[in-house]
Amino acid sequence: MPSITSFRARACLFSLVFATGLVQAQVTPAAPSAPARVPMKSFFGGSSFSGAVLSPNAKYLAVKTAPKGGRVGLYVIDLLTDQGNLVAQFNDTDIATVHWVSDERLMFNTSNRKLGVGDVVDGPGLFAVNRDGKMLRQLAEFGGARDTGTTAKQDRNLLPYHTFMLAQRGAQNSEYVYVGSPVPGFDSARLVNLLRLDTLTGHTTQVKRPPDVQGWLLDNKGEPRVAIGVKDAVTNVYYRETADGDWVKINTTNTFGVKGYSFMPLAFGPDNTLYVKTNHGGADKEGVYFYDYKTGKMGDQPLIETAGYDFSGELITNEDKVLGMQFATDAETTMWFDSKMKAVQEKVDGLLKSTINLVSTSARPETPWMMVKSYSDIQPPIYSLYNSDTGALRKVGESHPDINPAQMGHQQQVSYKARDGMDIPALLTLPKGRDKNLPLVVLIHGGPYVRGSPWGWQPESQFLASRGYAVLEPSYRGTTGFGAKHFKAGWKQWGLAMQDDMADGVKWAVDQGIVNGNRVCIAGASYGGYATLMGLVKHPDVYKCGVNWVGVSDITLLSKGDWTFKSDMGSAWRDYGMPDMIGDVVKDAEQLKATSPLVQYKKITRPLLMAYGGSDRRVPAYHGDKLMALLKPINPDVEMIVYPEEGHGWALPKNRYDFYGRMEKFLDKHIGQP
Repeated sequence: MPSITSFRARACLFSLVFATGLVQAQVTPAAPSAPARVPMKSFFGGSSFSGAVLSPNAKYLAVKTAPKGGRVGLYVIDLLTDQGNLVAQFNDTDIATVHWVSDERLMFNTSNRKLGVGDVVDGPGLFAVNRDGKMLRQLAEFGGARDTGTTAKQDRNLLPYHTFMLAQRGAQNSEYVYVGSPVPGFDSARLVNLLRLDTLTGHTTQVKRPPDVQGWLLDNKGEPRVAIGVKDAVTNVYYRETADGDWVKINTTNTFGVKGYSFMPLAFGPDNTLYVKTNHGGADKEGVYFYDYKTGKMGDQPLIETAGYDFSGELITNEDKVLGMQFATDAETTMWFDSKMKAVQEKVDGLLKSTINLVSTSARPETPWMMVKSYSDIQPPIYSLYNSDTGALRKVGESHPDINPAQMGHQQQVSYKARDGMDIPALLTLPKGRDKNLPLVVLIHGGPYVRGSPWGWQPESQFLASRGYAVLEPSYRGTTGFGAKHFKAGWKQWGLAMQDDMADGVKWAVDQGIVNGNRVCIAGASYGGYATLMGLVKHPDVYKCGVNWVGVSDITLLSKGDWTFKSDMGSAWRDYGMPDMIGDVVKDAEQLKATSPLVQYKKITRPLLMAYGGSDRRVPAYHGDKLMALLKPINPDVEMIVYPEEGHGWALPKNRYDFYGRMEKFLDKHIGQP
């Protein structure tokens, strides 16, 4: 249960946040005497800065930052005077997500960065506070704990701990917001009520909802206009014309894409036009279309198509117009429709020539300040303020301030042919200054039915590259973002064609002369951990070792779980998604045995490092325990570590340091430099 500290500490935050002054136009090279190995903490230690967001009128900047070893606090800076307030900070937890409710008021929740998921007993809570630190109010409880000492006498009819902020911007023009509140008694795919919340009084009004709703979409004025309901394997989309109108079903699709048709509301424009993401007309790739919810008709042509890729991004609007779209192809980019924003983008790109620069603006700006996120393959994200009147850039914070770009290796998008002729996109990161006869780590993304890491600086790939390894990250069949054909080619192909795609990537890299074929290791988490295990089962001639963390060891075990454990995957996915996309545990039993590392364990003869979270509800540690018990008597080169407080990944720096330290030593031993 957090306890609150002083909120009235005034400070000139110019020295705290803006100390670096103008951002360099290009990355400054380091001195040539760079150390051979960048410290691990530079990759996995994080930053005192953890985010910033402009107010709706762009006069104020909310910044999350922490003193060294301290808790993340919330500061608000007046951009005209550079004076700021510490408006919220706790002694025993950290400020997490922050939204502006209006130009005068903010809302936030908390997250304890010093606890793994297994040690978390409270919910994130919900608070609102004025930008000067006054009128702080707790709105939702911490898992039953009600007294936080935020006010001496306030109404204690708090919302339940599972109340959460919506990701959407909202109206931002009053003390009211909309929040979600899942209905108790359901699994992870539970129903979600929508509440209109007064952040000054804490009073709420529930929005009338259609059945089975799990998601909501607000229009450009911040009012709920679309509800998305999921029942079993069917997704229904509902629309209502007015705040007191009836919900009308406007579309129905299969939740898991079995019918081959996709339809997902994306955003509303200021004129109430609804934009949707769909593969209209049976197209292989998803694009963005106008949708007439009154007639049920789609626009004849897509507003935007991204050649070779499904659309993945968002609409950029202010109160008056659609300004552009931000989306990802081989890298992130912005297409501006607004001529002023197009000119701003050109000026920012002229100042920052060596990075991708994503510009964002406020809903109704009254100042020329805009936020800019800048990054490249060798530069971790830097966040800056840009003044469109003066052309000045002021650095706000960095995600990894200890990283020197001059010590990083470049990354490129490549493509190779799988053995059946399918094109497999991939990312290739090389150690700085080296591109021949390298040891290789094939790094497999999780999911698997998601898109992998985008082009840009990533801690894992750059950490490995800094240790002298080439890193290949294949977007094997089944990966999303490359069209329906690429996606569906991965259905029921765990351990089969998906696995071959990875081995074929190694062959390509060897044929290019980039990689030494005798020094290759496969690694990954979750599904990537499964692929690591199956790589050692199926292709021991390709991989000399494997690193699996939080990886599936048996598909049937993933589906049925264990009597001591409740999965967080949701019953709809297990009952309807897994049978079609991965395999039916009854009808496909023989295939699942043939592609089960747990069943095929005797074929794992190569060195293997495994790690699991003791509190993982997605892939519990018993996936590793069962496999370890079988391998230990027959393979002396297998080791496993369990982090009791961790979930499906490593939240705590100490565990990240331990795991990647083990991984470094393991790779050095088996495929590292002689």
